[in-house]
Amino acid sequence: MDANLNAKTPDANPEHKNSVFTMLFDDEATLIELSNALFGTTYGPDTPIKITTLKNVLFKGRVNDLSFVLDNRLIVLVEHQSTINDTMPYRMLQYITETYDRLYGHTDIQFRVHAKRELVRPKFIVLYNGAEDMKEDVRVLRLSDMYTLFAPEDGAADNGLIDLELTVTVYNIKDGRNAHIVIFCKKLREYAIFTDTIRGYNKTLSLNEALIKAVDECIEKDILREFLEKHKKEVISMLLKDWDLDTALDVRLEEGIEIGKEKGEAIASEKIARAMKEEGADVNFIAKVTNLPIDTILNL
Repeated sequence: MDANLNAKTPDANPEHKNSVFTMLFDDEATLIELSNALFGTTYGPDTPIKITTLKNVLFKGRVNDLSFVLDNRLIVLVEHQSTINDTMPYRMLQYITETYDRLYGHTDIQFRVHAKRELVRPKFIVLYNGAEDMKEDVRVLRLSDMYTLFAPEDGAADNGLIDLELTVTVYNIKDGRNAHIVIFCKKLREYAIFTDTIRGYNKTLSLNEALIKAVDECIEKDILREFLEKHKKEVISMLLKDWDLDTALDVRLEEGIEIGKEKGEAIASEKIARAMKEEGADVNFIAKVTNLPIDTILNL
């Protein structure tokens, strides 16, 4: 990421871990390949890419997955989702606002009122690869779908126009859907296989066991082999924390328990620490991954 962009995040949490998806796609060559697969373009290896992913800016405990300026023409924001999320337009609105601020400066546009400023046009993409059935190959989400209904007299003032709109295109990439995207992006294709392999094992094994089995199997079958060999422990720990946090939040929603994000993260971190201890991981490494105190880990 651009050094100047990184310098503008003094309040960011340096301990927050990137997602596996972000790690996998966080290089220029892969982003060019992904862009060509998404848009049907033929950008070459020398195409300018500026990575603008908000790696250290939290959104309810998360960061955005990918953001990059392509050929100085488009700013592309890509999210990988394992659950269908109709609030993505609102989240993308927050991401693009912060990204524009970092690209152009907080004061450059606001105070140079007589200077013409051209913004790089955004594209908002979600790649869906979850267990829930999404019937469509492509779904379009709009910010306006989230607006509160107006009274008839309020709508008359709109003249048929929506003052603020943002459109997100969701591509279903599970089970061979949208093959034109998956076929032309090798890492995306192999990542989809990897996540499917995890789900397959997780039907009969614990999540920790399923992750270990899936990683070993994919390495053996030359699926993301180099990446998984290099980052095996980190991949397992990140996915444990990510999936367990989702589970904790799902329980909160289903049972109506207001445990809060912080408590949900603490529950997930303790579950990860227990699993890592069972696998014989070093206590200091567990502390680094989970941000738990060593005393807490020893007492689990």
